[in-house]
Amino acid sequence: MLNFGTKEGDFIRKITKYVFEIPKEKNMKVDAYIFTDEKGLKEITEAIEQLKNVASLPGIVKAAYGMPDIHWGYGFPIGGVAAFDVEEGIISPGGVGFDINCGVRLLKTPLLYNDVKKHLEKLIQKIYEIVPVGVGSTSKKFNKKDFKNIIEKGVKGAIEIGYGYPEDLECIEDNGHITPASIKDISNKAYERGREELGTLGAGNHFIEIQMIEQIYDKKVANKLGIVENQIIIMIHTGSRGFGHQVATDYIQLMRNSFKNLSIPDKQLIYAPFKSELGQKYFSAMNCAANYAFVNRQIITHYIRIVLSELFNSSAQLIYDVAHNIAKLETHIINNELKKVIIHRKGATRAFGPNRNEIPQKFKQIGQPVIIPGDMGTASYLLVGTDESENIAFSSTAHGAGRLLGRRQAIRQLKLNKILSKLHKSGIIVKSKNKKTIIEEAPEAYKDIDKVIEITNYLSLSKKIARMIPLGVIKG
Repeated sequence: MLNFGTKEGDFIRKITKYVFEIPKEKNMKVDAYIFTDEKGLKEITEAIEQLKNVASLPGIVKAAYGMPDIHWGYGFPIGGVAAFDVEEGIISPGGVGFDINCGVRLLKTPLLYNDVKKHLEKLIQKIYEIVPVGVGSTSKKFNKKDFKNIIEKGVKGAIEIGYGYPEDLECIEDNGHITPASIKDISNKAYERGREELGTLGAGNHFIEIQMIEQIYDKKVANKLGIVENQIIIMIHTGSRGFGHQVATDYIQLMRNSFKNLSIPDKQLIYAPFKSELGQKYFSAMNCAANYAFVNRQIITHYIRIVLSELFNSSAQLIYDVAHNIAKLETHIINNELKKVIIHRKGATRAFGPNRNEIPQKFKQIGQPVIIPGDMGTASYLLVGTDESENIAFSSTAHGAGRLLGRRQAIRQLKLNKILSKLHKSGIIVKSKNKKTIIEEAPEAYKDIDKVIEITNYLSLSKKIARMIPLGVIKG
């Protein structure tokens, strides 16, 4: 046993090279597992305690899991995965997050690096001009009829009013539409916050990145995905903006008012029984916000296609769009029995292997595509789900590099000029509305993405297919 625990007497057992077990103790109903190395374990003491708290929640099944990018978050650690029995378990906004369906979309273009290298600054500038970015950024106001259509029907609703093509749907998790989702479960304040933020990037760790495929690891799968080395691809990382934040805020307060006498180790883990009226209303509202986030990325895709058409007489196709920060009804084999659970992935990505019913036909043979972004100065990865992941952690994988420094720490420790100089020397163009954001999101503020992927690939949480390097980055 290794004494990496956060309190005296707490121990963590090393199971294999990258798997550590926190044995069930005290109030924990199940064991917990973290996928990392010894160095990484020493960096996440607060997240370890949070994962133990998650393991103590009612109705949790099998175990609580920490992905390779795990770090402290609100309630659940970011990179935390837990599944709850649908009859006896719970649903928790802290297990989803405030930015519901913060996710990543990857677009492929027919362009190669040599086609764009002389026009890169212009490409970045044009996208920066057409996509509203930053805190409080707004776009057109959607009337209540269109807004209802979007949050209840997802991307299909957006395509109906001109944003994209029907073939986009097959390349989005859940076809960009999750149910149940009813506008009746949304507050007027959430509507007002969300109605003019569709098609906006926001701030924080959200970005649009022009990337080049630097290396292909599996040519057979790459061919099926239609990608080659030196190809230009575009990554979009954003979520449900103020709308999702308000949904989370509303329901955290409603749950606190309704379940005042709950005994929980952390008030940020407030929950409702999944089958309760309030639990079902939150599930519907959360799905509305998830649909909103899919549409948000869809509208940004529409804007990017306009720019590509103007500059290169070209367009972009979806490779895939994955959700983070979400709770979903899924069936998984637990104790040799097929069981329906409500699975919370907080800063984690679904990674279904080949032939799962949920996977569109075009991905049946290779598994669901997985997108794991790194920091803006290093690299990002395209992977696919595996059969092995089902048995490890409910078909879940990492969602990014994971923060090493908090935003305040980054502001205190890092210097803007040094960050910009380093990015410039690497040939990376950065556009941002806020200099503070560049410091908060500096490469030094994040874990080593290559190490995260090494662990992810080694454990078969997902299988690496391609490595992409940034050429230009747009931040809020």
